[in-house]
Amino acid sequence: MRRLRTQAGLTQEQMAERSGVSVRTIRRLETGKAADHRLGTVNLLADALDLGAEDRRQLASVLAPAHPSPIPLQGKANGDSDVGAEPEPASEVDRVLAGAAAELAREVGRRWQKEEEQRRVHDPFPLPVRWNRAPARLTDHAENIQRLPPGVRPEPMEPAGDLRSVAEAYRGIPSGRLVILGRAGSGKSIMAIRLVLDLLGGSGPDRSRRVPVIFGVGAWDATAVALRDWLVDLLLRDYPHLARRTPGGSTLAAALVDAGLILPVLDGFDEIAEGLRQEALEALNATSLPLVLTSRAGEYAEAVSTARAPLVWAAGIELAGLTPDDLSAYLSRTARPAARDGRAPGGEGGEGGEALWDLVLEVLRSGKDPAGGRLAEVLSTPLMIALARTMYSEAPGRDPAELLDAGRFPTTSSLEDHLLAGFVPTVYRPRVAERAATGDRDRRQDRRDRDRRRNWDPDRARHWLGHLAHHLVRLDRDRHDLAWWQIGESLPRSTRVVTVALVSALCVTVSDWAVVLLVAPITPGEALVQGAVVGPVGGLAFGCFYAVMAAFGGGSFAPSQVRLRLRGRTDGIGRRPVRTFTDRFAAVVPGGFVMGIGCACAFALQRALYEGRSLTDPALVEALLINMLVLGLIFSSAAGLVFGLLAALETPLDVGSAATPAGLLSANRATVYRQVLVIVPVLTLAIALGGGLVVRLLAGVLGPMSWKLPEGLVIGAVGGLGGGLSYALCFTAWGQWLIFSRLLLPLTGKLPWSPEDFLDDAYRRGVLRRSGAVYQFRHVRLQHHLGHTYRRRQGNYTPATFPMPPR
Repeated sequence: MRRLRTQAGLTQEQMAERSGVSVRTIRRLETGKAADHRLGTVNLLADALDLGAEDRRQLASVLAPAHPSPIPLQGKANGDSDVGAEPEPASEVDRVLAGAAAELAREVGRRWQKEEEQRRVHDPFPLPVRWNRAPARLTDHAENIQRLPPGVRPEPMEPAGDLRSVAEAYRGIPSGRLVILGRAGSGKSIMAIRLVLDLLGGSGPDRSRRVPVIFGVGAWDATAVALRDWLVDLLLRDYPHLARRTPGGSTLAAALVDAGLILPVLDGFDEIAEGLRQEALEALNATSLPLVLTSRAGEYAEAVSTARAPLVWAAGIELAGLTPDDLSAYLSRTARPAARDGRAPGGEGGEGGEALWDLVLEVLRSGKDPAGGRLAEVLSTPLMIALARTMYSEAPGRDPAELLDAGRFPTTSSLEDHLLAGFVPTVYRPRVAERAATGDRDRRQDRRDRDRRRNWDPDRARHWLGHLAHHLVRLDRDRHDLAWWQIGESLPRSTRVVTVALVSALCVTVSDWAVVLLVAPITPGEALVQGAVVGPVGGLAFGCFYAVMAAFGGGSFAPSQVRLRLRGRTDGIGRRPVRTFTDRFAAVVPGGFVMGIGCACAFALQRALYEGRSLTDPALVEALLINMLVLGLIFSSAAGLVFGLLAALETPLDVGSAATPAGLLSANRATVYRQVLVIVPVLTLAIALGGGLVVRLLAGVLGPMSWKLPEGLVIGAVGGLGGGLSYALCFTAWGQWLIFSRLLLPLTGKLPWSPEDFLDDAYRRGVLRRSGAVYQFRHVRLQHHLGHTYRRRQGNYTPATFPMPPR
């Protein structure tokens, strides 16, 4: 590296400035005191030295011997951070990463193309969202943005542009860093989507180009999670197929990030908690990673002022408001003539979009009426235009002229509240069901589709959406990702713990009755009593275990990123079965031990009831303690072995199998079904056979003990069936969705009985949007409005009050 740096005529300080790698790290590398660095570091150094393909491979073989050679990128000083040389893959890992990047690019493009269509960006035509250069105080020096050496004058950046030219403007930024600023609802997210699709367009991505991926940055806590780890976690959540392993051992998601093949598009910097924005900006400034950041201008300016620096190396653009001429051209084409009162165009009383909006547009163009000025200010953002279009252009019997009523809407805030409040009732207005198609199969499909498009009551729909919006509120910050596996957290923790205990008790009780009544040589009365004892004790044990997990923040389970393949080879790449087995074994041993303790307590209680002995009998207590230890070891070791076997059968999800929240839910439901099919028989055998081994090993220490195979099979069958069902329903994401979101929340009226259909229908109506595996509200302002309205309607709602400051 020292030779290459000298040939380039750079000092260590100049190389550090070019690459973003610290001088200390460069010195350690050149003296051989540091080894096996990340691919991202190697790429940065290679870019700074403007190396060819062969020099890059040699540099990688020295600096990162345990990793593949870095993906070649054109040097930053040459003015393009995306496109560069295209050598043949140098290793198996290079080929794997190239294929993964291309596959990810196709999936990203497919998802966001569909999302853009869902948001009706092109209907009737894209709003003319324009941008200008951001204020100089919010951007870095032009020389830094263009990565120029001292003494070289920078080229001027484009002063303005529109939605169609944002990708071209980004390609002209040598640093690859851009900040998109704007007002709330000004179209920043839409511009981010268009940027991603345009960057993926053309000749398509290849191994020398980064794949742009949108990340909702509002949930990032830079004080708790490093940027690299957070990006990897979200890639695994939204693209579970990236959980496959590379030959180097890391996941594809981690390898793509480390190789610099991901271009993060961080949407919603302003949604980060106020006290964490400075730390987030400082964390971004500590990296040289090319990225795009969107934010409201005020929140970003405040973070820049607090951190005393903008996003380093970043250019900036700021979205401009829409003009009355823009509104005139757009709104007049949103109300189709045939949609007005069901009359054909030109018929009696028929009015086209021009007639519907004539009065409003005339007042807006004149600029003389104060009410028109307030309305023009409100309608200067795409969000409010979309709400107005929905309420007036697409709903019969409403006149937009009411928006000019100064007595009813004296301020811009009152106008915005009116549009926000009227949006949900408008999109949930009753619709006429379509006639079924012919054919049995078509009729069944039509019936399913009609159920999904059911006419939800507007007031009930607003109540349910309000509960979901309220569920996202936290004391320290708002959340914006509406994940189906976290909806159950809206129930109080005590309610969830009691529910887990009851469900587990029911599973164990029914399992005990089913097994004992069929195979055990005891009377039905004794069997019923035994089940009535074993079940509640087992449920109490599971409930206590869940309560401990919930107290430490583990009560909600993320969906599994894998599926089970019961037949054939798994398609994992470079999997590490021993490490996977060990991790899974250690994770489930505590739960198995708790299950064994519960079983021992149930047996002791049963003996006390049938033999009329006191629970304080020393002999009974001694037997109880011995059984707690022995059964705890038997159940924990058996559970560890079984779940280790499950880990060996796991394989990552297919690329398209979890493209939506509903897809991830369906994949997890299938995974849980297969897990139960494996857990029940294998856990039964593991308890029955492993119990005999444990008893033989401990008999010399604890005294005579008996574990006959028939009795062991009965205990194993009860433990396998009851434990498997309890695990599936209470300790998986799908199980908690089933008992909390599909049972308890509908029972309390906080959600409908078919919440997955309701969420999907809300997405199709435009109330929600999709961001990978989660939903989000159409806009954070709509989320806050629905949440606030929901809280005000609660009987125990009391507005927050703050003490007056002392005079």
